[in-house]
Amino acid sequence: MSGSVLYDAPGPRTRRIERIASIGVAILLLAVLAWVFKGMVDRGLFDSRWEVFSDPPKGQSAADVWRSLLVVGLGATLRAAATAAPLAFALAIILAVLRTSRLRLVSGLATAVIELLRGLPVLLMMFFGQLALGLTAFEAVIFGLVLYNAAIVAEIIRAGLAALPKGQVEAGTAVGLTRWQTLRIVQLPQVLRLMLPSLISQFVVLLKDTSLGFIVGYQELLRMMQLNYSFFGDQYRFPLFVVVLSIYLIVNFTLTRVAIIVDRRLAERGQRADKLDPNAVVAVPHNIGRDQSASAP
Repeated sequence: MSGSVLYDAPGPRTRRIERIASIGVAILLLAVLAWVFKGMVDRGLFDSRWEVFSDPPKGQSAADVWRSLLVVGLGATLRAAATAAPLAFALAIILAVLRTSRLRLVSGLATAVIELLRGLPVLLMMFFGQLALGLTAFEAVIFGLVLYNAAIVAEIIRAGLAALPKGQVEAGTAVGLTRWQTLRIVQLPQVLRLMLPSLISQFVVLLKDTSLGFIVGYQELLRMMQLNYSFFGDQYRFPLFVVVLSIYLIVNFTLTRVAIIVDRRLAERGQRADKLDPNAVVAVPHNIGRDQSASAP
């Protein structure tokens, strides 16, 4: 009998079966990868077309190709994401606060706005901004990304607020904090710490959704890939696709690792804060003491 309450530790026979199954699955995956690689070789996907990155045709240099992808394309992608993310986050906090308002009219309107924005495709919002509001391609991309992601992040923040113990709000009220002060000082910092993984995941989605901008004419990374293989020839589409795919993976993986590091440091900081000095004196607002002394007979 193992130390686990839920289940017993697997015996020798079970471990042997698990080991054989793991080896079998690994062999199957390797076989599938080998079959895919062979099919790509048979189709000639590893021929001279990869020279587009070292010795491209039509009088272009390798620096021109890489500059178009990394400086122009990736730069435009990061610019759109870096602009839309803080705007979406700020709007999300406003919507989340209104969504949790005690006034039914305010919370109802905020809920309707959130549900409307969540139900509309990002690309449709970009088209609306460009066609109905006369925005530029960059502004239309920001418009669509901000509205859609603000609705999603607002629901994430609202769920975090609902997950906090109600006693914290009561404690804030007891020491004389207003509802806004309780949200700003007590609740929101904990929600951001609690929901940080979900928030980072949504911002990764925001970064990937910038690729929809090429449909409205914004020259981000995917658009630059399309312009490159349209200029050099359709045979260069696969190498360009692989490089652009790798760039997206590297950027998203880096953002995810940064989120993990930030989450770990916040957790360590929270653990240090929990280890308070037992001799520490809790400061009490002076006005509370005066009010109590004034009300004493």
